[in-house]
Formats: sequence, C-alpha cells, structure tokens
Amino acid sequence: MMSEITSEPQGDYFIGRRFYKEDYKFWGYVRSPGQPWTSAKLVMLNEQKKLAPDRALNKIGSDNNYEYKLMGKFSGETVYEPASNGFYPELVLSDYSLLKVSPAPIFRSPSDTDPARRVIAHPY
Repeated sequence: MMSEITSEPQGDYFIGRRFYKEDYKFWGYVRSPGQPWTSAKLVMLNEQKKLAPDRALNKIGSDNNYEYKLMGKFSGETVYEPASNGFYPELVLSDYSLLKVSPAPIFRSPSDTDPARRVIAHPY
C-alpha cells in the first residue's frame, strides 16, 4: 500500500476514506496525496457545493470504507460533533470520484469499520 501511496501524483486534491458510524456525523479520514494514512484527519464535510456520495444517492453510510479522490478546500473552521464531543476540520467539498470499493485496510481490526461500533479508530 505504501508504494501505491508514494506514487500518487501531487495535486490540488485529497484522498478520503469514508468512515461511517451510526452515532456520529463526521464524514471520514482525509489525507494529502503521497502522505500515509497516519497523517489523515477525521473531517466534517460542508456539502453546500456538492453532496457527499452517499447523501447524493440517499443511502447514508452505503459507502462505508470506500476510498475517494476529493476535490475541495479546508475552510479553516472546525465543526463541533456532539456525539463524539469532538471538533473536526471542515472540508468544503466541490467534487469527488470513487477510487476503490474494497481498498486495503487502514485500521488495525476489521471491526473498526463496523458502523454500529462506537469506537473511533485511527488509521495506522
């Protein structure tokens, strides 16, 4: 996976991994191209310009653990997510494209991506 990551072209985009949890409203982990998943940030999406992929399909969470190329900018704001009592950076989404439906794992345990599991795992 690391050789694939390091060969990603640099550019004005992000790589995002959907991290759906039933009880939380964050979107998932986002990293810069060429950077390891350990550098990824858990983000909230601002969908005023473009709806998130699952929301556009009206199937919330249906894309759990999918990998995307995301276009947009960080607003510089943080958004409070009450269920986790956390503040997350806001990414203003302008477009996206699906990269992988079954990407390589970025969490230590397969159960970390279980939508019903309340634990907020971090990529390794």
